[in-house]
Amino acid sequence: MSGHFPFSGKANRVSVFAFFEAHDWSLEAQEKYFEEWYRWTKDYVMNDADLKAAKGVLFSSDHFGTHADHDFHLHGYAVATRMLDLGETIKGSILPKLDHDMLHALEHDHEEWIAAANAVAANHPRPEAPEIGRYRHV
Repeated sequence: MSGHFPFSGKANRVSVFAFFEAHDWSLEAQEKYFEEWYRWTKDYVMNDADLKAAKGVLFSSDHFGTHADHDFHLHGYAVATRMLDLGETIKGSILPKLDHDMLHALEHDHEEWIAAANAVAANHPRPEAPEIGRYRHV
């Protein structure tokens, strides 16, 4: 299943941001995508007694992760970093519990979340990257 979700495999905040960039998502679209994952994960954790006891405290606020609410040193990677933090919880605690049918349903939901983020991106396009010569850094 590695590769289906941005946090699958050996992910880091740059690879998650590259996923966002490949979809040409603005910050608003990235937030929409993160919110869908957050809602799904919180619902799953709160409806599983073991996970609720172990991970429920992580969902005590609307923000998730070590870098929630600040981007002071992340230079635009705040949503990617929060997505990675959330993805580590999903990858390590939830995905191993899912059977084939549940994974298939999650992949279907994921396609819908991408479509919803694309719709947000259509209304809030990503700003053009400035041209900085031959070696453009994003």
